[in-house]
Amino acid sequence: MLANLANPVRLVLFTEDSGCQFCKEAAGLAQELAGLSDRLTVEVLDLQKDHLKAADFHVDKVPAFVVVGERDYGIKYYGVPAGYEFTTLLTLLDLAGRRNSGLQPENRSKLNLLSSSLDIQMFVTLTCPVCPMAAATAARIAIESDKLSVSIIDATEFPQLAGLYNVMAVPRTVVNRGHSFEGALPETLFVNEVLQGASGLVAP
Repeated sequence: MLANLANPVRLVLFTEDSGCQFCKEAAGLAQELAGLSDRLTVEVLDLQKDHLKAADFHVDKVPAFVVVGERDYGIKYYGVPAGYEFTTLLTLLDLAGRRNSGLQPENRSKLNLLSSSLDIQMFVTLTCPVCPMAAATAARIAIESDKLSVSIIDATEFPQLAGLYNVMAVPRTVVNRGHSFEGALPETLFVNEVLQGASGLVAP
């Protein structure tokens, strides 16, 4: 997959020297990926020392993988993407390289009606076989609209945050810290759920 990246992609990893249980593993994974494609650039930063860049990417916890294509699409993965989630990371890199969401025209039109920024948090686990499909759909809508940002979060690695949103099953998607839904929904249903959570943000 990485050998076939359509365009250059940058993977920015934020870690911390202390207090981060899995940052070393995340950094090792990022460096291994860097050697698999000359179109993939990997940058490892420190959340505290590079706090200005962290703020630019809206990163507030570690480890955090930020996937950047021709621009920052607002796509982040929090945790170590192992298990099924390794597929998620590869898919995110591939989508960023394509620079095209691939969404159906009617769903593109719906997303273009958004008038304000929208934040999506998707909780996943490393043992969830359908989570990569849901994460790919979320990434596609972030690529389509610069008003959308997507954070894919390992629920077991960030249990307090998962508890805050009552995550009992995955994938669980939370829109603007309010509306939530579960499952790897088909594209149109996923977009409709996201827009339902964007109540008041869609232009008439």
